[in-house]
Amino acid sequence: MKQANALLAGTGTTIFTIMSALAARHGAINLGQGFPDTEGPQDIVRAAADALLDNRNQYPPLTGLPVLKEAVADANRRFYGLNIDPASGVCVTSGATEAITACLMALLNPGDEVVLIEPLYDTYLPVVRMLGATARLVRLEPPGWTLPRAALAAAFGPKTKLLLLNSPMNPTGKVFTPEELGFIAGLLAQHDAYAVCDEVYEHLVFSGARHIPLMTLPGMAERCLRIGSAGKTFSLTGWKVGYVSGPPDLVALVAKAHQNLTFTTAPNLQRAVALGLAKPDAYFATLASGLQAQRDVLDAGLRRLGFATLPAQGSYFITADFSPLRFNGDDMEFARAITEQAGVAAIPVSAFYAGPAAPNHYVRFAFCKRQAVLEAALQNLARWLAPAANSTELPG
Repeated sequence: MKQANALLAGTGTTIFTIMSALAARHGAINLGQGFPDTEGPQDIVRAAADALLDNRNQYPPLTGLPVLKEAVADANRRFYGLNIDPASGVCVTSGATEAITACLMALLNPGDEVVLIEPLYDTYLPVVRMLGATARLVRLEPPGWTLPRAALAAAFGPKTKLLLLNSPMNPTGKVFTPEELGFIAGLLAQHDAYAVCDEVYEHLVFSGARHIPLMTLPGMAERCLRIGSAGKTFSLTGWKVGYVSGPPDLVALVAKAHQNLTFTTAPNLQRAVALGLAKPDAYFATLASGLQAQRDVLDAGLRRLGFATLPAQGSYFITADFSPLRFNGDDMEFARAITEQAGVAAIPVSAFYAGPAAPNHYVRFAFCKRQAVLEAALQNLARWLAPAANSTELPG
């Protein structure tokens, strides 16, 4: 038989699938995969259920129902002062992962170069490579995750087509500062490059940090495609409803890519998400404050147990350094050990790197769980750590 696609054949099972399967096998509390363990707002769920029963279940328009596109444009204006044309500047996708792929398809030609920032979400690099483009990796270093300006500038060159920017960032929880965004904008203008902005955690920002879309900076509106996610905003991750906002000429190309990926998205879910985006400011503030409280519970508990935790300004995740625990092994071995022996699953942070010599003493915990679940996970870890309290190191 002739060889199938070599890139896909050489791509392993995602770390999220591996760790979730391991958690299920051992009955572990899953703080690895980033999904809430509670349902989203009941009025949105009810709207989706009701919309199934009113005889409007055939193909919706390719780029999305007008009611949702208008809601997305209104949200852009309401939260960020962006003037997006709902008719031609919005494309609804079947989740943000599809949106990322469609945006990259819209902009990249074989031989182009893409600047990616490590640690990075695992979808980015395979899609860039499948499209025949070359990745230029720039690494943020823990614990501060500060943007390395010299390294970033060096990654840009004559073949640079775009930068893929994730803020708030998975897995670090970093929210890029106004100064960092200004530096990025300067490089994009200098090199006549685009930005694909993965902003799915836009409303999940804490500790006084403020999410600023790169698109809002001077000269960036025509260079940016901005991606949002109903799944993250409304704690309904299984719905897989995303949306791309941007200049009409680029969104038209995203729509052509979307046509060849999923074509459209369930109409009842689109109508329910439109209702959600019109919710009052109090909803979005409560969502962030609730998650901040959950973050604080997990952060304080991990510190009590001896972990060194890193700042998490946004997203669902907190990064913890387990080296103070004197564990005899790397992050993958540690993640397996706590899943199998302590009954708590996490994700090794080295899985978010493609370059060599990745940090190997950090794990990512998801705090988008009920407080009782977080406290149970901390109790499990405490019991596992207790026998090692008087020894020199934990077993590998």
